[in-house]
Parts: sequence; C-alpha cells; structure tokens
Amino acid sequence: MPGPLSAASAARRRVAVVGVALSDCGRVDGPTPYALHAQAARRALADSGLDRSVIDGLASAGLGTLAPVEVAEYLGLRPTWVDSTSVGGSTWEVMAAHAADAIAAGHANAVLLVYGSTARADIKARRRTSNLSFGGRGPLQFEVPYGHTLVAKYAMAARRHMHEYGTTAEQLAAVAVQARANAATNPDAMYRDPITVEDVLSAEMIADPFTKLHCCIRSDGGCAVLLAAEDYVPDTAKAPVWVLGSGTSVSHTTMSEWADFTVSPAAVSGRLAFERAGLTPADVDLAQIYDAFTYMTLVTLEDLGFCAKGEGGAFVEKGRLLRGGELPVNTDGGGLSACHPGMRGLFLLVEAVRQLRGEAGPGRQVTRRDGRLPEVALASGTGGWFCSSGTVLLGR
Repeated sequence: MPGPLSAASAARRRVAVVGVALSDCGRVDGPTPYALHAQAARRALADSGLDRSVIDGLASAGLGTLAPVEVAEYLGLRPTWVDSTSVGGSTWEVMAAHAADAIAAGHANAVLLVYGSTARADIKARRRTSNLSFGGRGPLQFEVPYGHTLVAKYAMAARRHMHEYGTTAEQLAAVAVQARANAATNPDAMYRDPITVEDVLSAEMIADPFTKLHCCIRSDGGCAVLLAAEDYVPDTAKAPVWVLGSGTSVSHTTMSEWADFTVSPAAVSGRLAFERAGLTPADVDLAQIYDAFTYMTLVTLEDLGFCAKGEGGAFVEKGRLLRGGELPVNTDGGGLSACHPGMRGLFLLVEAVRQLRGEAGPGRQVTRRDGRLPEVALASGTGGWFCSSGTVLLGR
C-alpha cells in the first residue's frame, strides 16, 4: 500500500472512483441518518478492497450542525481534508470535483463522499414536516410572501420553456414514463410498476404543469463513493473508473436574477467538464441527470449539448432515455422512480460507476450497440431551483 506522497510528487496523479455503495434505500423506518451514512461507507470501503486507514479525506453535507465533523466522528475517521460544500442536489458532483482536484494536487490520497437521509421516515413519524420553503430570510424574503415554493419555481421555468419552444406536457410526461420503465428491473427502486403518459397527465396537480408523477418521490437512503489516487489502484478489488473531467457553476438564487428560465447552469458546468476531459456529448454512452422534476431532465439534456436548445421535447419523447435507447438516462429509475432521499446527486455517481463496471445486472446493464460495456458516463447534478450545477465525466 503506498504511503502519503508529497504535493510535488503527486501533482500529476490521476484520480479514480474505487468504491461505491448504497445503504438500505426506499422505506427504511429503523436506522438514523447517521446509521445510513455508516452502512453506505462500510459497503463502499468493502467494494474498494482497501483498508479504512487509507481514507484521509471526507466530504459530507446535510446532516448535523458541523456536517463533516460530526459524520467523521460517527464513522471513526480523522480526516486531514474535508469538504462541506452545500449547494443542493448538485452538492455531490461539486464535492467530487473538489476531491479529485485535491487528490491530483496531493492534498489528499483517498476521499470518501458519503450521504444518508431518512426524509420519508421522518415525515411518517412526524419528526418533520414537508419542506415546501427554504425560509424567508435574505433574498428569499422578496419571493416567499407570494407563495413561491420550490416546486413552483421549477413549474414556472417549465412553463417558460413551453411558451418559448412549444414543449408539451406530454413530452415532459414521457420523461417520467421512461424513468419508470428503467426502474422496472431495478430491485432497489421504490416504484417499479409501469406508467403511461396519460397516467402522468391525469395525476394530482401539484404546480402547473407538474402533476404528482412529474415530481420526484420521497424516500429514505444513503450512499457512498470513494475516490483515490492512481497509486492505490493496484490494490483495489475492482477495475478503476477514472475521473475524466468536471465542471461546476452557480446561476442565481432570486428568480428575478435568472436571465433565462430555459437555460440551466449545466450549460456552463457541462461545457467545462467536456473541455477538461477532451470529450464531446457524442462520446457519452449513458447519463445520470438530476430529476427532481421532469423538466430538469429535459432542459439539462439541452444544456449539456445532447440536443439543441428548444429541441428537448422532441428528443425525450421517442424513447431515447430508455436503457436500450440512443442515450440511456437515469438507468436506475432516477429520482422520479428509484429513490430521492433529499440531495440525490451522489446516487448519480454510484449508478454511473456500476454501469461502467458492468455490475448493473440482468435487464439493467447498458451496453453499446456492439455489445461492449459503456466506456464514458456523465453525472450532472442540479441544486436549488437551477441555482447550481456540477457535471462529472467518468470513464473506464
């Protein structure tokens, strides 16, 4: 096992994902969020085949008053590099970018990204209420009095896209239908029964044009990802998945400061990730995209360059997002059907790695048209109401 390296000798190190895992997910009424963190971390470490002593970095957000400190203590870790960046659902792609940079520069050797939440169980047990608002202080004070909830902000953006480009509610519904079809063969998915476009359109209205089936589910669960320097790869249990490039971006928090409701910050984070990886959208075999709402998938596909601006509706309605489609998207069922325990971004990385490794299993594994395993996967997280974005490209 290699020892710590100096920054000078480590400056050009490549970075790999060497371990990934989910905790128990879906309906998990017993464990605490800390327990889900620990379960996912243990499983990811076992998946890597490395000893816990190699971990000298920890990235955590969303739990406790001092998130990485409390989680590190619970896990029995004493990291010398930490990250508690919290920018909503894109947190984990942003953290992965930070961790990869730190490892490449020699500031850390192996960084654990870990998350766990009992969002569903907490509501069921009346330990919390549904969080329709992020509060009324700061810039939000100018919106909250008018009932401008998170889902309403996404709905407004979707309506603008429909107005500008003729995108239809049926096309948005097609995203949910394909996510559910992808979840059908995922034993970890919370909802697996097929749905139709009509089912989506006729479901309970939440915020026009979103019905209940346009919106993500609420679940419990956690996951973990271990990134390490290339020096550790010979000792890992499985073939590495390399971090090829990443990009991050923030856009706005006040809706009046959002220049164009039809453009997400993925337009910037995606461009940076592709440039740094030396790749184009045509090189991507599958994509894991944050899908708290159907519109997120559609507009992110446009902004990442998989189709032209305004053509997302036509792109998603023809089955392209299915596991056997032209561009498999959210192959586990995504936040719309598989799991969404709060900030889902880390789950995107886990699914991308499993697909690249060929570990998805019968009926779930994506293959290229020639039958080979995929070589390049993209994970793109979105935070807030299109406030932030992180995009990571991974490859075998």
